[in-house]
Amino acid sequence: MFVLGITGGIGSGKSTVSGILREKGLLVLDADEISRKVTEPGGKALPAIAEEFGPKAVGVNGVMNRKAVSSIVFSDKKKLDDLSSIIHQYVFEEMEEQVAKEKEKGTKCVVLDVPIPVKRFTDMCDQIWVVTCDRDVRLARLAKRGLDKEEALRRIDMQMSDDEYCSLGDYSIDNSWDMDSLNDKVMRLVKEQLHSRGIRV
Repeated sequence: MFVLGITGGIGSGKSTVSGILREKGLLVLDADEISRKVTEPGGKALPAIAEEFGPKAVGVNGVMNRKAVSSIVFSDKKKLDDLSSIIHQYVFEEMEEQVAKEKEKGTKCVVLDVPIPVKRFTDMCDQIWVVTCDRDVRLARLAKRGLDKEEALRRIDMQMSDDEYCSLGDYSIDNSWDMDSLNDKVMRLVKEQLHSRGIRV
């Protein structure tokens, strides 16, 4: 089974690329979706998060208080790393279980959508595509999500640079343009890298 990793910084369009692959019929395991699962009521990561960040980190509804936790981690790189470490542990356990199940079923390709390419992710992948984007375009996209410029810049700067992302990947996709351009670039890689391995989408 071929495991394809998709990664990139906030606002780069990583999830859009994964969405194109999902629409073409590939199974996508989304780290953000799994992280929400492990931080919802009864989620595996909640006890460790509450222990690390205090009782206010978990709301009265039993889910992670994202606003409270974000206010801590996006102003302190070490705290962000601590949170990431806790969540990654449970996210990758879930991903590894699902990948193993798909391998048993004979699935030819699984896509892993992961925002932070930690070693556990790179070790799981046979190939990694990095999604990059012009900084101003990223800021415009994040503004549409409701983040002001200062907050958006802070979040971008807390992550790796595009060069650092690309150093861990096999191919890069510049998503600074329109959707048609992005789709063309993704499908070119699909034909070059997946079709050649007998993976039809």
